[in-house]
Amino acid sequence: MKRGNLFADTQAPPTGERFDSLLAHRNLVVERIVSSSSSSPAELVQAQDEWVVLLRGEATIEVADERVALASGDYVFLPAGVRHTVTSTSDGALWLAVHLHPQVPGGDAGRRT
Repeated sequence: MKRGNLFADTQAPPTGERFDSLLAHRNLVVERIVSSSSSSPAELVQAQDEWVVLLRGEATIEVADERVALASGDYVFLPAGVRHTVTSTSDGALWLAVHLHPQVPGGDAGRRT
């Protein structure tokens, strides 16, 4: 059994984001993400599906050229292969991300790309 608290040690990094893996099991990865308000937007196209919820703070993301404003409690599903960019976050924004990686016959499903 592995225990923890989502709200423990959630101070924002000086810049960018911090990714903490909470669970990795077969092709499922659950991460906690803590964002700084000082981040450089980077476009992502992931091989895995991702469901993400903003637990605390505010953020703006662009998903396939659509701007989406998020507040605490808002969530979004990002299918594999869909272009997305986190364009801004409040300092200390706290996310929970659930990644569902493609099944890899006889191997590890992989990690965040």
